[in-house]
Amino acid sequence: MLKKICLLFLISFSVPSIAAEPVLQDILAGKHRSANHKARDRYRHPEQTLAFFDVQPNMSVVEIWPGGKAWYTEILAPYLKQDGLLYAAHFAAGSDVPYYNKSLKQFKLKLAASPAVYDKVVITALEPYSELKIAPDNSVDRVLTFRNVHNWIQSGRAAAVFKSMYRALKPGGILGVVQHRNAPQTKQDPHAKSRYVTEAFVIQLAEQAGFKLLAKSEINANPKDTHDHPNGVGSLLPLLSGGKTNRAYYLNIGESDRMTLKFIKP
Repeated sequence: MLKKICLLFLISFSVPSIAAEPVLQDILAGKHRSANHKARDRYRHPEQTLAFFDVQPNMSVVEIWPGGKAWYTEILAPYLKQDGLLYAAHFAAGSDVPYYNKSLKQFKLKLAASPAVYDKVVITALEPYSELKIAPDNSVDRVLTFRNVHNWIQSGRAAAVFKSMYRALKPGGILGVVQHRNAPQTKQDPHAKSRYVTEAFVIQLAEQAGFKLLAKSEINANPKDTHDHPNGVGSLLPLLSGGKTNRAYYLNIGESDRMTLKFIKP
């Protein structure tokens, strides 16, 4: 009996503790996420989306333009904190665009307020009028962009941004794109005023930068979206920019119809 107790004592001190692998479901339910952000999971499908992009907790990942509210950063930062690395490619500091400065400030304040969640996040810059160095060249496993492509089309710098994302990825790395999706036969507005973009145009931009399309998913599709609203995507949740006009109609639609595309850097 004494030998058994001694053996158990030795085992308990000789086996190193192994930290549990982060579980997305636990992160999605975490107290660090607001009720408003959790309510959007039904439209943004983060668990299924990250699974489609095959994001693993030991990977290096760039999130492009996380915004001031850091919706996806709330999920990616704790998921990658233990064994991975998250770059947040935000707006450049000292921008001449007031909105960019406000968004970056809000993002930094959010991260500083919860160091236990965000202290490992590395902030870099991707701003079409300034810096395009989102991470060291050929260094990351994944680059993820959520509802940003229309902004780069509007600024006339979409080609430059896609090339920047291509440079950051390792060969064999994956670019994941979620974007407001227009109807298939729609002629692409060169200014993307409605914020809707056709799948064909996004694929063209990616392929011109050197990417190869691996797969499409309907995870973030919304068949209720007719794509023809007075204020474009802004008419829908979460903005509801039309105010009380047809509010019930737009609430019923929910958020925009979105493409979900997966590309590889050969």
